[in-house]
Order: sequence, then structure tokens, then C-alpha cells
Amino acid sequence: MMSRKTRQLSAATVLAASAALLAGCDSAPTPEPAAGSTRHYGSIAFEPCTLASGFSTGNVQAQCATFEVPEDRAHPGGRTIRLNLAWLPATEEGSATDDPVFFLAGGPGQSAVQVWPQLDPAFKEVRKQRHIVLVDQRGTGGSNLLDCPPEGDDPQTSATPDAAAIADFARGCAGQVADRADPRFYTTTDAIADLDAVREAIGAQKINLVGGSYGTRVAQQYAGRFPQHVRSIVLDGVAPNDLVVGGEFAHTFEDALELQSAQCRQLPACARRFPQDARGQLDTLVARLRQAPAEVEYRDPASGESRTGTVSADTVTGLAFMFSYMPQTASLLPLVLDEANQGRYAPLMSLHELMGRNMGGSMARGMQWSVICAEDADRYEEGGAEGTLLGSDVARMFFAACATWPHGGRPDDFTAPLKSDAPVLLLSGEFDPVTPPRYAERVLQTLPNGRHLVLRGQAHGTLSLGCMPRLLGQFLESTDAKALDAGCLDSMTYVPPFTSFNGWEP
Repeated sequence: MMSRKTRQLSAATVLAASAALLAGCDSAPTPEPAAGSTRHYGSIAFEPCTLASGFSTGNVQAQCATFEVPEDRAHPGGRTIRLNLAWLPATEEGSATDDPVFFLAGGPGQSAVQVWPQLDPAFKEVRKQRHIVLVDQRGTGGSNLLDCPPEGDDPQTSATPDAAAIADFARGCAGQVADRADPRFYTTTDAIADLDAVREAIGAQKINLVGGSYGTRVAQQYAGRFPQHVRSIVLDGVAPNDLVVGGEFAHTFEDALELQSAQCRQLPACARRFPQDARGQLDTLVARLRQAPAEVEYRDPASGESRTGTVSADTVTGLAFMFSYMPQTASLLPLVLDEANQGRYAPLMSLHELMGRNMGGSMARGMQWSVICAEDADRYEEGGAEGTLLGSDVARMFFAACATWPHGGRPDDFTAPLKSDAPVLLLSGEFDPVTPPRYAERVLQTLPNGRHLVLRGQAHGTLSLGCMPRLLGQFLESTDAKALDAGCLDSMTYVPPFTSFNGWEP
């Protein structure tokens, strides 16, 4: 049960914490080397550096380097890419093992180096005896970033996104990067070849793979192609190899909404306060705003200044989808929707601006297009999303750039399930709106030494929650997922919906 003290947290506290978590995915400058001596990990020379984020409570000291790889491996004498690397030596370095952990970031489009400061506490136990290696996947972070700032309004984040506008923007972006990159060679298949080149250069015969979200696809593809170099695998927010990334968001979001609403119905205070569940609230509000978007005066979430804007149906569904990624923000959804349904749109608009800014810049969209256009777009079959809040539009916009963005292909066996005897720990949040637990169950079927843990009441991304850091350390030490005593996860509980802006009812 949640303590009275925890229940009395204010809405502002939850928002601040949620904003910090989301902002941890934002872009940050590539770490600058600090003064100090060069250290070698295998054949790669590293220099001291600091990994920092504007929203992190502390910096992480590391060793940074670049590592050169061919852009097109079929033509090794052609253009090269400098991969951005960070190495975090084991804290008890004298007894460090020779099998490092490679962390694989999500997206597609996140930088492993840039998101690490928020994840570092989750690896406290792991880091005692194991080195951590971070590789910015080609096209992200400091590895020849594939992204283009929009001139004027961003067609992907506008209130009324348009597929033709996104395609035009992608065409222009491709022209901007053409002198330094060929987007056809920025796929998952190219990335796992880079990872193995780094593994070989540091002299590690076997590595441990920890992937989050899209990073679970990278981990599975690497383990399928280089099984001899894999000691263990951790998959957090699991995406099966045959999943069309972006193609099922409409349905997985609906499922998450229903689970959240069911939890509200089981709590007397929530059921009394919100007789219409979140799905019903959304239906009512979206229908009204599709007929007539509303002009609203609201407070800028950063400056506090008064601003005016337009709330549309897409504003509402976009906010609801972003909120569903974390139980702390999902707990605010019924209250915010109730306010909007009574014509008070200011809280909704302020939160939409806050979430959009914190998420903005977190993904290298050019790299994302290179991945999804090569690996997912042609497998997406439109239809079947009728009657859902997001409908087919979310997937249509997700793949709109593929009409003009240069992209490669994928191996014939790319979508085959990973069949491996390697020890695998699979993790899911019960309310995950994009990689629900059933995805991990599918992947588990061909992993005889795998185990799937579902964290009650949680959503997307679980490595830092509760006792997971300890379990992560134990698994990477023993490589025996089935022997883990995961009873400590039973203390995980639900975040009850807010019944007012003062917080939860005691």
C-alpha cells in the first residue's frame, strides 16, 4: 500500500518529477574531454570526460573516444563514420570481469551516451565489477547525427500534421545531409556490425547486452548474428523482431487506457470523482474538438507568461498518449480531461506544451526514418484501427517520410524470432502503451533460458524502478534468470489517479 505521506504529494511535485524523467531523453552536447591522461580499452584510446544532462541530479565521469567505421561495408575504402563512444570503468576496477555491458538505447533515434546520466543509478550494482560501453548508434548523438531543424513550424509536431508536409520536409532534410551521409546505411543491421567492431577493438570475447525499447530489437538482431559473442541479454520493453514499429500504437494505447480505467473503477474515491472513465472522457472531448477547436489562454510552463493557443483533437490525443508512458503522468489524465470537458482547457494546454518541449529533440528523426523505412514501413498494413482514438493517422504520419527519405533494406531473416540458449531477462511494465507484456511473452517462446518479469502498475521502461537495479546486478552476475528471487517486485503498486490538483485523496 502507498503511505499517507506519498499520497499527499502535490500535483506539482509529480509533474516536476515526470518532466525530469522525460527530459532525460533530450539531446545534450557530446561530452567534451577533460584534461587527463589517455587510457586504452583494447586498441581504442579514451580521454576523461563528463556525461551530463541539464535535468540530471549529478554528472557521470567517464572515458570518451571516437571509433571509425565504414559507412558502407560493401565499400570499405569509401566514406567513414566516427562513432561516439563512452566507457564507464567498473567502480571496483581491480576485480573487473572481461565481459562488459553494452547498453542499447531506444527510439529508434536516441543517443546512448546522452541518456546515460538518468540510467546510471540503475546500474550501480552492475558497475561494481563490469565495465559499461556506450555506443551512439550511427545517425544519433555524436555519431554523424541525422537530423534537420525545421524552418518554421515542425510538420511532425504541428496541431494538424500533414503527410505531404512531412514527406516534403524529409526530402529537404535528405538534401541537407547528402554531403556527409547516405541514409541507406543507417539501419539496425549496419548498427550491429558497428557494435561488433567495437567489441572486437576493445578485446572482449563476450559481452552482455542491455536494450531498452527499440534497443531490444538491436539486442535481438545482434544476438542472432553474433551468438558466439553474447554472454547474457536483458530486454526492457520488448519489441519482437516481426513487430512493425509504430504500426500497432493505436491498439496498444487502447489497451493501456482500459487497464488504467479499470484501476480507477476499483478505487472508490476515483470511481466517484470520475464516473466516466478516461476512454469515455477522451471520446467526448475529442468529438467536441473535432467539430470546433478551442482557443485558450494558458500559462507558459517554462516562463509562467500568459499565452494563447488552439486546443484541437490531436492536442488531446497526443497528450494522452505521452502521459501513458509513465504512471506518474497517467495518474493526472482523468483530472485534466475532466477539467477540459468542463471548458477549462488551460491545464491541458500547459501540460501539452511541457511534454512536447521535454520530448522535443530526444530522437534523431533522420536515423529513425532510415530504420523504420527500411525495416517496418513496407510491412505495415493500413486498416484495423477503426474505432480507436488514434485511428490510422498515427501510423500514416509515422511512415510519411518514407516516400522521400532514401532508405535501404533488411536481411531476409530479419523478422524471424530470436532462437537462443543465452540467458535472457525480459522486463515489461503492466501498463506499457507501446511494448505491452504480451510482446515479451512472444519473444520468450524461443528462449529456453529466458524469464519474463512484469512490473505491476508500471509502464514503459523499468530498469530503474523498485528493486530492479538489484535484480539486474544479480542476473548479470549469475546469468540465471530463472533462479532470481523477484519477490521484492511484489511491493510495486499502482499510482492512483489524482482526484484534484492537490493530489490523491488520503
